[in-house]
Amino acid sequence: MIVCLGQFAWNLVAPRPRPRFGHGAEARAGRYMLLGCFHPSQQNTFTGRLTAPMIEAVLRRARELADIERAGP
Repeated sequence: MIVCLGQFAWNLVAPRPRPRFGHGAEARAGRYMLLGCFHPSQQNTFTGRLTAPMIEAVLRRARELADIERAGP
């Protein structure tokens, strides 16, 4: 499980052809699942583009996916 904080991180690890980045976006990269999250910069947080509930939702989803992966097939 990899939570990508911002499009720059997404672009470094996402497979090609690169899936579109977005907050909450999900993509498989080999054995890893990627989750997109807007970067918690002042610009994103002060403007409301990224809020605490939005970050919490992505982290909850990451936990769900990690639990599923840990349980196995």
